[in-house]
Amino acid sequence: MNRISIEFLVRSGCHLCEEVAPAVRLAARLSGSTVDMVDVDTDDRLVRDYGLRIPVVLIRDEPIAEGDFSAAYLWWRIVRERVRADTR
Repeated sequence: MNRISIEFLVRSGCHLCEEVAPAVRLAARLSGSTVDMVDVDTDDRLVRDYGLRIPVVLIRDEPIAEGDFSAAYLWWRIVRERVRADTR
């Protein structure tokens, strides 16, 4: 299976971002993926596209989870994306 790179879009001081961060790290670890935390305020495009939607998890620049989500849900989405990538 292909290794998946995850972008976790956050904002400094975002309480919900802090709450779901452990779920993101756990889902990534369980699925053998890597996570890059990205502050949306460092990029005008990210602010425009995701500034009001954070936290957001992206795979291949596509949002797969946003707001409040569990590690189990995120793990399922990551595995699903890996399977899709392997069948292409």
